[in-house]
Amino acid sequence: MLSNTLILLLTLAGLTAATGGYWLAVVIRIRRVRRYTTYLREGRTMALPETLVSVVVPAHNEARVIERLVRSVREQKDVDLELIVVLDRCTDDTRRILDEAAEGDPRVRVVEIDACPEDWAGKCNAARVGAEHARGEWILFTDADVRIEPTVLRSAVALAIDKGVDLFSAYTTLTAQRWWEKVVQPVAAVTLLRQYPTDRVNDLRKPRSFANGQFMLFKAETYRAIGGHETVKDDLLEDIAFARKVHAADGSVNVVAADGMIVTSMYASLDAMLEGWKRIFIETSRRNPAKLRQVSLRVLASGAGSFLGPISMIAGVWTMVEGHWLVGAAVLLPGVFTTVVHAWALLVIFHLSRMPLIGVIGWPLGCLYTAGAIARGASDLARGRPIRWGGRAYLIEPGGGLRPGA
Repeated sequence: MLSNTLILLLTLAGLTAATGGYWLAVVIRIRRVRRYTTYLREGRTMALPETLVSVVVPAHNEARVIERLVRSVREQKDVDLELIVVLDRCTDDTRRILDEAAEGDPRVRVVEIDACPEDWAGKCNAARVGAEHARGEWILFTDADVRIEPTVLRSAVALAIDKGVDLFSAYTTLTAQRWWEKVVQPVAAVTLLRQYPTDRVNDLRKPRSFANGQFMLFKAETYRAIGGHETVKDDLLEDIAFARKVHAADGSVNVVAADGMIVTSMYASLDAMLEGWKRIFIETSRRNPAKLRQVSLRVLASGAGSFLGPISMIAGVWTMVEGHWLVGAAVLLPGVFTTVVHAWALLVIFHLSRMPLIGVIGWPLGCLYTAGAIARGASDLARGRPIRWGGRAYLIEPGGGLRPGA
């Protein structure tokens, strides 16, 4: 066998073996994270003292999802609640659909606003207005595109009280009805979870500040003590900013896995989803273009690694057919190992995220979309292009500051 071909085959075998080792480490890491993860369902059987929970929902043209949210909140069991929906400059049928879903329930209150201050994002301002009307000892900020099971509120409050936390949040389950949700959402969610695994987030000694804006349950006195939404109105991700503020005030944050009890239908189109994840990763990477590029390359490598196992197996069989049994086996075996471990890891990831397993075959495509969105975020920062969020455009300055932009 020619030496160059031998070197190429052995290099392929080495890269394939390294990729298999990486995915094996992923499976081991997932097992560790699961061991240190609290599940929301654990609060179902905990004692819950008498307390009022204010559920605040900012809503801008949410006719698509508002009925589902209102009905799921009204169906909550074993908890006193009030639902405050803040209609922020709605121009669709959100109000009519909301009223029909409320069916005259006195626990549902609607606040309508027709303007937003120049220096506020719409969602943040609406949440602030809703909090001003809240009377509960606990305030839950959630989104209009969320659906919760009947025991979610009592479970969340019981766990928050049991753990003595100031901000309680949850990783929600994302919908997977369209092909792009099945392909892209798992990759993006796993990339985010890699940055903020629950064992690091809930580490009492050195916590990594994180919360999920789709479900943020505050002790009301803590929310007001840190300044409420006023203190995070200049952040693209108010949830992570809130977690940092709580930690800075020596408060505690805890994040649990909802495990299907909270379902979020985040985006109505592929483009909207990619823009949303781009904004998320800009903030989780602390507005650092270099860090964003690193994350993008890592996601790309994850997708490209999907092909190494099969390529190595094909090359190994071909080499053996050519009569080079020893070299062929050295290339084939890493291919088999990596293909099996890679499939195992993805099946575990999709199972835990409650995504259809058919989406596993689209992992490379999902990686390509996600890496592209993250790379565009790095390019936007480097070139000074505005980032859109909540109906406004923001310019991120070289030092990381944020200001409204055109």
